Amino acid sequence: MIEFLQTPPVNPAENPTFMQQYSFIIMIVLMVLVLWLFMWRPEAKRRKQMQAFRDGLKKGDKIITAGGIYGTVKEIKENTLLIEVDSNVTLRIDKNMVVADNSDLQRQ
Repeated sequence: MIEFLQTPPVNPAENPTFMQQYSFIIMIVLMVLVLWLFMWRPEAKRRKQMQAFRDGLKKGDKIITAGGIYGTVKEIKENTLLIEVDSNVTLRIDKNMVVADNSDLQRQ
């Protein structure tokens, strides 16, 4: 009974099958595929949507910055925005620091 449960030792001199030769490579390829499907692809899609949102900003849009500052866009330049936080209080921020549209949050 014990001999039946034990597998015979593999002789490396014999011809190995395809799976024995390439199983490690196949496993690595599958892991990279899973990482691409579940991590890199959705992140790239989210990054493209955020960039499209930032490129579509116009004067008068209500925004939220990465630091949590609520404001209204007053001026748009290539890389910066001038936002009005309160009456007579304006801030110049980097365009990449805009993370949300305030009007979408108010609808919810």
